[in-house]
Amino acid sequence: MPQYLEAPAPQSADDAFDLVVSDETIEASAIIGNGLNIYNDAITGYADRCGLSVVVRDAQTGATLGGAVGRTSLGLLFLDLFHLPAHLRGQGMGSRILAAFEAEGRRRGCKSAVLYTISFQAPDFYQRHGWRVFGEVPCDPPCTCRVFMTKSLVDGATAVSNTHLAQQAVLGE
Repeated sequence: MPQYLEAPAPQSADDAFDLVVSDETIEASAIIGNGLNIYNDAITGYADRCGLSVVVRDAQTGATLGGAVGRTSLGLLFLDLFHLPAHLRGQGMGSRILAAFEAEGRRRGCKSAVLYTISFQAPDFYQRHGWRVFGEVPCDPPCTCRVFMTKSLVDGATAVSNTHLAQQAVLGE
């Protein structure tokens, strides 16, 4: 039978735990993410989170050149990172990647999408593809901001139908 050493009772909560500030996030992200996933699953009754990437690969070498990375969870598509090297820009490749990313979100049942970009990156690109700004937060360098954007992934007819059904449910029809 294993022997356990009894730790002295802490004098206060501060004695029982150490707070550690670090730039290492891999272990912390895994532990915190797993705990949050367990909590969310218990509350919602289902676990639908799944990673998503749409990448451009070199046809000869198979090397990934760029693309989009994100995830889907609880009916929401998250676009976390999107990058194309300069030689692939301006040819419609970004639009194709974004369309494929959104289409996969729809296929997975997502009703909306969110992302954030930086004012000097690509907010205009996203707006041309139907995304709208819902917030901005100033950041450095001066005159720069994080731009938070969203897009409905439900077509107009479905959105009207869903709104009508929701209104009927509220009115008890």
